Amino acid sequence: MRSRFLLMVSFVLVFTISGTTQNQKTLDKEAEKTDVIEQRLQLLAEQLENNNVDFTTLMDVLSSYYENPINLNGKDIKEDLLELRLLSEFQINNLLEHIKKNGKLMSIYELQAVDGFDIPIILAINPFVTVKSEFYSPHTSFKEMMDNAKNYVFLRYTRILEQQKGYNPISDDDWASSSNSHYLGSKDKLYMRYRFKYLNNVSIGFTAEKDAGESFFGNKRAEQLFNLQQNKGFDFYSAHFYIRNVGKIKGLAIGDYHMQLGQGLTFWTGLAFGKMVNVMSFKRNARGIKPYASVDENNFLRGAAITYKLHKNIDVTAFGSRKKIDANIANVSDSSNQNIDGISTFTSFQSTGNHNTVGSLTDRHSLEENYAGTNLKFHNDNLSVGLTGVYSYFGGEIKRTLKPYSQFQFNNNQNLVLGADYSYLYKNFNLYGEVSRSQNGGMAQLHGLLASLDPKLSASILYRNYGKDYQSLRSNAIAENSTNVNEKALLFGLEARPNRFWIIDAYLDQYKFPWLRSQTDQPNTRGLDGLAQVKYQPSKKLEMYVRVRNRLKPKNKPNVTSGVSQVEEASSWYYRYQVAYKVTETIQLKNRVVFRTYKQGTQAEEYGYLVYQDIIYKPLSGPLSFTFRYALFDTDYNTRIYAYENNVLYSYSIPAYYNRGTRTQLTVRYRIKKGIDLWLRWAQWHYDNVETIGSGLDEIQGTNKTEIKAQLRFVF
Repeated sequence: MRSRFLLMVSFVLVFTISGTTQNQKTLDKEAEKTDVIEQRLQLLAEQLENNNVDFTTLMDVLSSYYENPINLNGKDIKEDLLELRLLSEFQINNLLEHIKKNGKLMSIYELQAVDGFDIPIILAINPFVTVKSEFYSPHTSFKEMMDNAKNYVFLRYTRILEQQKGYNPISDDDWASSSNSHYLGSKDKLYMRYRFKYLNNVSIGFTAEKDAGESFFGNKRAEQLFNLQQNKGFDFYSAHFYIRNVGKIKGLAIGDYHMQLGQGLTFWTGLAFGKMVNVMSFKRNARGIKPYASVDENNFLRGAAITYKLHKNIDVTAFGSRKKIDANIANVSDSSNQNIDGISTFTSFQSTGNHNTVGSLTDRHSLEENYAGTNLKFHNDNLSVGLTGVYSYFGGEIKRTLKPYSQFQFNNNQNLVLGADYSYLYKNFNLYGEVSRSQNGGMAQLHGLLASLDPKLSASILYRNYGKDYQSLRSNAIAENSTNVNEKALLFGLEARPNRFWIIDAYLDQYKFPWLRSQTDQPNTRGLDGLAQVKYQPSKKLEMYVRVRNRLKPKNKPNVTSGVSQVEEASSWYYRYQVAYKVTETIQLKNRVVFRTYKQGTQAEEYGYLVYQDIIYKPLSGPLSFTFRYALFDTDYNTRIYAYENNVLYSYSIPAYYNRGTRTQLTVRYRIKKGIDLWLRWAQWHYDNVETIGSGLDEIQGTNKTEIKAQLRFVF
């Protein structure tokens, strides 16, 4: 009854509002930009199955190019077009060759005459490109920059409404007996961001965040009981100054930034996609220096970086970073971990970024991390070759708690990683790869081929071989494992476009783990990952696809208490059907059905399903828009299902649906006036088969977990 009532109310609300806006013809510029960018991000997110990717950087890129479209008749536009992640290198090169032979484009629809471009592709890039005969001049006065720049301010508030265990009242005696038995601060999660941007050439900004449970004003009881020193204010701060394409400086960052080089094997921070439905995206297009404006408290660099144009075809990049990171300090009472000469010993790195208990606050910023690196890159129209060297040093003794399967992992306070990457384009073939070596002699390599066999058929092949002893903490290349070690594989993919209505994508990844791994206590085990998707889009209003994925992975046999662990095969099947239909220009309905199975060895097969209905209302004009989702799910742990859901701007989530229950979320955007926007979000989990939600200090006694979120944005 409750679910039917919610659906009835949402439908009535949608059609009532739409009836008052049918005659309005023009989209609000800012609302249209937000809508277009969210659609592009959702297309990418739907290709991910269980990756909680931070899209903040990509959101910034798309926003910049929406406001300042790429002139297709301009010079040196290849890197900008690659940065959009909407075109393949083949399509971009075909475009540049077309212009070289036939002269400047007269209209964007002339792209239909370029190999690899069709109407859907042209519509996808249309918001981010333009066709002009005049070119942008980089010689801009300071006054012009200030007059045409934009300032953005974001303020965000998030809170879980139900009482969690970590916020329950506690006595001094109970708290003193366990330093991690209570959260230090309030339930409130706070976020603030400021950004100054001029075209795509100047960015200045800062970000501040306080996570739930962290103390904003300090906790006097904790200070007295544990002699704890606490900083007042936000727990995390980030700031950057970034310029691009100024004279011979192709990029300069001071403060916090990302560095992306080669295929990510030697060094890469920030946004990186793994295996995706779009097989032509297996190749990475490194962007070098990018400003950092997110809230991941570990995966970024802090210092300075510059890319300088030595020659028309030669760029050199140098960067340095020094910052404090979280790490577990060894127990000095253990004689094997005694600190020497006042130098702390660390047993593991921390990556959560949460500092809401005494223990986590003790580990906060306890280890100094240093990086210094350089990259030399030669490039022309068809060939690029890069050489990279990165030295890292940690200001303490690293003595991580390693196990047999992880015994070859980095366990020192310094490292030197050297790498070479290449990309060669010949007609309809693109050969690329990277080879890397760490200080201990560990090797890793990957080599790939993209081939446009026909305007309607493309293929991708990727070979990778990551040694069990390869060590690079900032390596982030495509892999089956979460790190680039202990893996040999061959990944093959195909993309077919038989006509303008159909797209067929498929890949098969066969891999081998030469050494032991977590939950696999035998060497030389093998696995397989295969996916196929058929997409049908007969018109702008209707789009549907079917996806099937099968994964075979080795895993220890459970409940083996003695002797050598036995390894058996775990098989998972994943089926998804999605249909999106535009009822009117303002209303879109989206339905998804997912069914998943899991079976390991002779154990009973597990099943899970997810069904949801999305209602998306975005008017042609008017201040109000919203997205609504109602979902039903019933899964086991091994059949949990991930699904992207809409959120407030610059906040993204791909939550796991697990257990049995419902998920309801409503996100409303209201434009108060020009330059001021308000988002409100309500999202609730309701479980039918559990009496408690979560574990540890996050545990909730009950069957509901409700999150509220509010965000204000000022643009001036």
